[in-house]
Amino acid sequence: MGVHDGLDLARQDWFGSAEWDRDEDAWGRAWAEAYLTFAATEKRAWLRERGVTFFPVVGWAERGGYTASGHGNSVPRFHITWGTGPGILEPFIDAVRAGVEAGRVELRFRHRVDELVVEAGAVVGARGAVLADDDAERGAASSRDVVGDFEVRGAAVVVASGGIGGNHELVRAAWPDWLGTPPEKMLSGVPAHVDGRMLGISETAGARLVNGDRMWHYVEGIENYAPVWEQHGIRILPGPSSMWFDATGARLPVPLFPGFDTLGTLQYLRELGHDHSWFVLDQAIIEKEFALSGSEQNPDLTGKSVRELLRQRLGRGATEPVEAFKEKGPDFVVADTLDDLLAGMRERNDGIELDGTRIAVELGARDRELANPFAKDLQVVALRGARRYLGDKLIRVAKPHRILDPKRGPLIAVKLHVLTRKSLGGIQTDLSARALAADGAPVPGLYAVGEAAGFGGGGIHGYRALEGTFLGACLFTGRTAGRAIAAAL
Repeated sequence: MGVHDGLDLARQDWFGSAEWDRDEDAWGRAWAEAYLTFAATEKRAWLRERGVTFFPVVGWAERGGYTASGHGNSVPRFHITWGTGPGILEPFIDAVRAGVEAGRVELRFRHRVDELVVEAGAVVGARGAVLADDDAERGAASSRDVVGDFEVRGAAVVVASGGIGGNHELVRAAWPDWLGTPPEKMLSGVPAHVDGRMLGISETAGARLVNGDRMWHYVEGIENYAPVWEQHGIRILPGPSSMWFDATGARLPVPLFPGFDTLGTLQYLRELGHDHSWFVLDQAIIEKEFALSGSEQNPDLTGKSVRELLRQRLGRGATEPVEAFKEKGPDFVVADTLDDLLAGMRERNDGIELDGTRIAVELGARDRELANPFAKDLQVVALRGARRYLGDKLIRVAKPHRILDPKRGPLIAVKLHVLTRKSLGGIQTDLSARALAADGAPVPGLYAVGEAAGFGGGGIHGYRALEGTFLGACLFTGRTAGRAIAAAL
């Protein structure tokens, strides 16, 4: 694809984004070094051995827009698993099922851990409640009725419970001052069971929690018209062409363009104090540039269907999931004229006065920049630059055009909400994934992996992430813990 990446460039981007500045960041930084080495060497071969392959077009997320030493990816790095989430899970689920058949694994569904068992200073097991079976329908919360209790013991206990994104009260309590005020209304990008309970339980058992105020939430969330859980939101993975306005109709400043700086945009919008913002675009842009997060929203990739992929991604119109949201989603406004579009936006603007004249002026000024092959509008410059990358030109970035050109219509506005997603802090761990106590010593018998461990060390990403690095760090911390436990037995 013409991308020349390397360990030095990846480290430059990662460290420029992380901006570690705390004593407790030492382990996160060490995990970042270890993960980057893993990613630059054996990771791809290790996954291929398990049958995991990738969609050939590499995405360019978190483009930054600052200096070379600042936040963002200098090159495209976002690899999409062929088969999406189910595709990456399949080989590991198969291994677990083989363990079940061989009598080495027990699966205990509807078992809620309430306590880690500590004896003589070591974690030796877990105990909690058995919940009643429940066949709750999609979108409805399952019951928490207790029908019994349990206790399990083992030579090692691994916490792999995720972060706090499904618990909005905890998210607000942990919200840092530098990100402004937490929203009154948020959508959930993770299931309700990602509630942070195990973090507190692990702390009670002796583990040290660090960097709880570092978090990764999106500002391109839309309500799912067919939710899987309460307040279920889907993230738009946008290309760079949509015009971004705050709730009053003011255009967002440089370089807060779609897909450039997730937390920088969140910080800016939260300082304004409004819980939503707006994309304004047209049919030509939505067809080329809108992708939605989640395996359900990408049936062609999830189903590993080349035929469907070619039809959905290269054919006429947006993908079927995107068109379904455009038609059924409560956050979409579609109109043939700008006046009608603004009227629809005002109806959904939560009582905030929308300056339609300002939006019209910005759209008109931006469109005039398209009359020449050069421009001073840095968003126009950026999207033209993006199309120099073959992957973006093929399936990700629309050919530059006037948004107000009726031939490109209809016009579309999308109301965007804050979408909770990932915790960047968590249980501090050493490079063997052992949970560490407040004094820095390992807690005997206790390990932590994935998001529960801040994706490694209690904060492998520091303040900001490069995207595409969360799942990889989950795999790496899990593999590390498994090998360490096996070596210790």
